[in-house]
Amino acid sequence: MSAVEAPTGSRRGGTVGEPGLGTREPLLELRGVWKSFGPVHALEGVDLEVPAGQVTALVGDNGAGKTVLVKCVAGAWEPDGGQILWAGQPVHMRSPREAAALGIETVYQDLALCDNLDIVQNMFLGRERVRRVVLDENTMERSAGQTLAGLSVTTVRSIRQPVASLSGGQRQAVAVARAVMWNSKLVIMDEPTAALGVAQTAMVLELIERLSHQGIAVLVISHNLNDVFEVADRLAVLHLGRMAAAGPASEFDRQIVVDLMTTGATTRRAPGATAGSSEGG
Repeated sequence: MSAVEAPTGSRRGGTVGEPGLGTREPLLELRGVWKSFGPVHALEGVDLEVPAGQVTALVGDNGAGKTVLVKCVAGAWEPDGGQILWAGQPVHMRSPREAAALGIETVYQDLALCDNLDIVQNMFLGRERVRRVVLDENTMERSAGQTLAGLSVTTVRSIRQPVASLSGGQRQAVAVARAVMWNSKLVIMDEPTAALGVAQTAMVLELIERLSHQGIAVLVISHNLNDVFEVADRLAVLHLGRMAAAGPASEFDRQIVVDLMTTGATTRRAPGATAGSSEGG
């Protein structure tokens, strides 16, 4: 497939070679990554590029290997083979703490928030600031407020309200704010709009775009192709542990993605596309 105009309804336009679309060195790169569990090959020679300042959407059917790939990048599991490069340098992450030290933060689907704690307490959970053996509440409040303001999260009544009182979109915003306040360079979001209403979904999609505009790389795992084409600069499609295709979002349309997700191949081209192929396709 070759680059064409983005599918109707996408906020992301452009073609290969335009600034910000395929022209930057990837912040994160996977080269031939393998991961097996006994006789099951969850990932088979997967290549993936995630540039800074762009939204990369990772899609695939259930069992395609999305969760395994994310856990390898997040440091939860070590690959059995291949290389993971960070800013062009090979890295070996043996724990989520090591991944976080590089600037990789993951927002899982369950968000890992504590309903009985307030927003500030959740954002600093496990990383509390202490001054003279006492929690430095004032500093934590200021940092939490500044981070939320920087992401234009203005719908919460108070940063001291319990997370249990927040809407789904607000909870997602708190989880993302917690991820980015630690000088994150890559934020991984697992099904960020699952079970959200229309207004809350729009809020989360705007938040994702804000992250990329701030120069942060975003890797979004989603089954919702409408959301994917709304925000993604790049798409990567997994099929049974293999990378079926990856490239600028302008090279795909919904039917092409469905073909790749279900069969691992496609004979279609996006409307108006010229001869060519996407990376890995």
